[in-house]
Amino acid sequence: MNPVLLLTGFEPFDGHAVNPSWEVAQALHGQVVAGLTVQSLRLPCTFSGSASRLLQAINRQQPRVVLSLGLAPSRTQLSIERLAVNINDARIPDNQGVQPRDEPVVPGGPAAHFSTLPVKAQCAAVAALGVPVVLSYTAGTYVCNHVFYSALHHAQARPGLKVGFIHLPPLQGEFSLERQKEAVLAALSVWAEAPGHGAEGPGGTIDGVA
Repeated sequence: MNPVLLLTGFEPFDGHAVNPSWEVAQALHGQVVAGLTVQSLRLPCTFSGSASRLLQAINRQQPRVVLSLGLAPSRTQLSIERLAVNINDARIPDNQGVQPRDEPVVPGGPAAHFSTLPVKAQCAAVAALGVPVVLSYTAGTYVCNHVFYSALHHAQARPGLKVGFIHLPPLQGEFSLERQKEAVLAALSVWAEAPGHGAEGPGGTIDGVA
């Protein structure tokens, strides 16, 4: 039986009828990618429930990789996130009406955690498809970052668990569901490569992607 790749997406939020993060995650459920079987999980867009549901699934399924997807309505490229910061500072309320301001995700935790997936290789794999992609240095301070930071912090006690996050643009124009699925599959296919930070340093470009 293949080890698990846990792929998460969010329910719709802020008046959006569809959240492509869940549409893509759901469409990839059960596929085998680079030796891992995708198990999809839908997360609530809430500060109180999102991370707890994800951590419960990690403890239950013991995945090798966790990749979370989220919607960035104003972005026009796939954004492969490089780091998560230890702050909840919501511009809008979550789906329970909660709007934390200047609160830590994990009290006493580090200021930030780097993705442990190979972010530069992921960018290159997506760019090779002709899909617009960028290496992003901010996952925001809303529920997406909350989930990303929580998973990375949890993974500190789980050597070998790789964690990453990708923001998706809305499902429109060149970013159809099929195209976004292809892009996410390409990013997942390089999960076993060396992470794109550390010895490479925090900067640099790859194939024209900053």
